[in-house]
Amino acid sequence: MDKALETMINNMPEKTGKSLEEWKSILRSKAFAKHSEGVNFLKKEHGVTHGFANTIVTLSKEEQHTADDLVSSQYKGKEVLFPIYEKLLTAVKDFGNDVTVTPKKTSVSVIRKRQFVLIKPATKTRVDLGLKLPDKPTTDRLGNSGPFGTMCTHRVQITSENDVDQELIDWMKEAYIKAE
Repeated sequence: MDKALETMINNMPEKTGKSLEEWKSILRSKAFAKHSEGVNFLKKEHGVTHGFANTIVTLSKEEQHTADDLVSSQYKGKEVLFPIYEKLLTAVKDFGNDVTVTPKKTSVSVIRKRQFVLIKPATKTRVDLGLKLPDKPTTDRLGNSGPFGTMCTHRVQITSENDVDQELIDWMKEAYIKAE
């Protein structure tokens, strides 16, 4: 979770009068069909500012999908890439029992104390692996972060299970160690 979102959630009780869990409970009882309906309800009925209302509705919807649902939808039409994802996950889970895998709508974050790996099926033929390796120079294979921006420092483009080799696993392990 990024710092701005974490700060917003921590400030929510003071700024809105309720915790995120209390707001989620209120929204569950309403079951809005559209995102905007939930936002407008919180703004009009509870006086919540737009920023908090949008965040509350977004976070309450994320809960409605299981982790497996999120991953399955990422690889829909890209099923050929799923074995790459599984091989990457198997490798990072061996690093330690403090590894947390957090699927999102379009990617999967792998977190220790902070995110150190990001797995994203980028095209029908390629998985992009984002790594957080500050001060590590780029190479032909270990490229700059590209579309990941500041979420990662580097990106490796993976097109087959064979690309998940010892060199790549070593880079993921290095990112894991730096995420202490």
